[in-house]
Amino acid sequence: MDAMLEPTVLQALWFAIIAFFFLGYFVLEGFDFGVQMNVAAFWRRGPAKRGTILQTIGPVWDGNEVWLITGGALLFAAFPEWYATLFSGFYLALLLLLLVLIVRVCAFKWRDKVDNPTWTTVWDVIHVIGGFVPALLWGVAFGNIVAGVEIDANRWVTTDFLGLLNPFALLGGLVFVLLFWLHGTLYLTRKIDGELREATNRLAGILVWPTTIAGAAFLLWYQLAHSNTALTWIPLLIAAVALVAVIPLNRTRREGGAFAATTTAIAGAAITLFGGLFPYVLPATNDPAHSLTVADASSTEHTLTVMLIALLVLMPIVIAYTIWTYRVFRHRITDEDAPPPGAELLERAKQEYRQTFEQG
Repeated sequence: MDAMLEPTVLQALWFAIIAFFFLGYFVLEGFDFGVQMNVAAFWRRGPAKRGTILQTIGPVWDGNEVWLITGGALLFAAFPEWYATLFSGFYLALLLLLLVLIVRVCAFKWRDKVDNPTWTTVWDVIHVIGGFVPALLWGVAFGNIVAGVEIDANRWVTTDFLGLLNPFALLGGLVFVLLFWLHGTLYLTRKIDGELREATNRLAGILVWPTTIAGAAFLLWYQLAHSNTALTWIPLLIAAVALVAVIPLNRTRREGGAFAATTTAIAGAAITLFGGLFPYVLPATNDPAHSLTVADASSTEHTLTVMLIALLVLMPIVIAYTIWTYRVFRHRITDEDAPPPGAELLERAKQEYRQTFEQG
C-alpha cells in the first residue's frame, strides 16, 4: 500500500474515535431532531400537545449536543488538515448549521417564558426548523464527504454550492431526515402515554416504509460506487435488517425493541459510511493525488498520544454522565398538564419551610 494511504495504528485509532463520537451524536441527537420534526406532524393537536412532545427531550437534548462539540474539537485537534479543507468548501453549510443550532437552543429555553399563543407558535415553528434543517444538512454534508469533492493542490475544496447539491448528497439528506424522524417517533412511543402514544406508534408504522426504501437505495449506491472495502457490506446488512425489524416490532407494540432497531440502523449506517471512507478522510473526485488521507491529514504522533491519554480519562465520565441522565429521566409523560418529576416533593419542602419560618 502507498505510504500516504497506510496510517499508523494511532492514526487509524483516532479515525475510529472520531467516527464513534459522530455515531453517538447521530444516535442521541438524531431522536432529538426527530422529536422536533414531530411538532409539525402533530401541529393540529395544539400547543399543549406540542409542549408535551418537546418535554420528552427537555432534560437530555443539551447533553446530546456534547457529542458533537467533543467530536468537532477532536476532529480539529487530531485531523487539522481534514477540518480546514472541510471548512474551505462547506463553510456556508456549516455556518447555517451552527446558526440553526444556536437558535434551536433559544427555542428550548424561551418557548415557555411568555404565556402568549403567538409567542409559543413562533418558537414551535423554530423547533420544527431546528429538527429538519440540521438533519438535512448533515445528510448532504456526509454524502459529499464520503463520495468526494473537487480539491485543488492547495487542499481547497473547489466544488461550488450547486455541485454539493448532487443527487447522491440530496438522497443522503433525505435519508437522514427520514431516519431521524422515525428514530424520534419511536423515542416518543417510549416516553409518552395515552393518546399521543398511540398516534406516534401509528406514525412510526407509516414512516418505516419510505425510510427503509430510501436508506437501502442510499447505502447500496454508496457501497457499490464509493466504498473502499467490501467489509462494509456487514454493517450495511445489519442496518438493513434492523430497519426491516422495525415493522413487526412496531405492529406488536414492542416499543423498546423498535427503538433499539433504529438505534442499530443508525449505528450500522454510520459504520458503513466511515468504514468505506477509510483510509481517506476526504476523497478528491478531480485528481486522486489531491485526496486527503488519514495518514497525511493527522496531527503528529506526540499530539495524538497526549490526546489519547486525556480521552481515556475524560471519556468514561461523559459516557457515565449520559447513562445516569437517561436513567434519572426514564419516566413516561402521561399528561401535558402534569407537574414535572419531583414537583410534589419540592412543593412539600416549600410548605414545610414556610411553616417553620412562620413558627420561628
